[in-house]
Amino acid sequence: MPRHWKDRYRSYTEPWGPVRYGIWAVYTGAKQAIHEGRYRALLSISALLDAGFYIWFKVLNENFIRFETNRTTIPKLVPQCTGTVLELGPGTGNQLCRFDKSKVTRIVGVESNPHFVPEIQAQIEENHLSEIYDLVIASCDDVAALERVGIVPGSVDTVLSIQVLCSVPDPKATMRMLYGLLKPGGKFIFWEHHRNSDWVTRVMQHFWNPMWRPLVGGCSLTRDMKEVVLSAGEWVDGGKIEGDEQVWSMLPRVWGSLVKPE
Repeated sequence: MPRHWKDRYRSYTEPWGPVRYGIWAVYTGAKQAIHEGRYRALLSISALLDAGFYIWFKVLNENFIRFETNRTTIPKLVPQCTGTVLELGPGTGNQLCRFDKSKVTRIVGVESNPHFVPEIQAQIEENHLSEIYDLVIASCDDVAALERVGIVPGSVDTVLSIQVLCSVPDPKATMRMLYGLLKPGGKFIFWEHHRNSDWVTRVMQHFWNPMWRPLVGGCSLTRDMKEVVLSAGEWVDGGKIEGDEQVWSMLPRVWGSLVKPE
């Protein structure tokens, strides 16, 4: 078998690992609910999936931290945040240590999964951000929740999105809303995975997506993130997006720091 087909096979079967962990995590969350007498939680599929995703993420988080630190541009992207920052989906707070406190005046983190709150709060304390970090438990497209903490159109200097747009219900609508929140000259800093340009790999992404998405926090493997981001509005220099796409990668990444025109 040619080398590239071996690489493809390896990549196309990799999602089974996270999916298997996801099944285990949901099962573990259900057992915990029974043990603690929280029987009503068993009646809500969304509650079971949220609890399962939290368990899944905590188990794998050290791997995520090592990968982001050693093999991605994230450590260079996050310190570019300035002024009032809207952080989407902080999760366990992995990015909080990367903010340059001399550049930011306020950070609003919006997290949809309440199970992550203790971890985020611990990271806020550990990184001495208590005076400037406000945590909102809501989806990142919840306009009313954002308005209650003063996040309104034209009020944000930086929006930070690290693997979040893959999981929102309507990414284009959400991105348009985020674009509107930015001040003129504001930045959208992101690192996301997206749909592969290779048709064989796209077929495999669509194959895995129905199993992957409910178990991995609503994450979709099949979104064209370049189109999502660039279609939100006008960007300086047309919006320069970088990427590391390999034709067999199930999770090719794109990233950038796009500026809204003055």
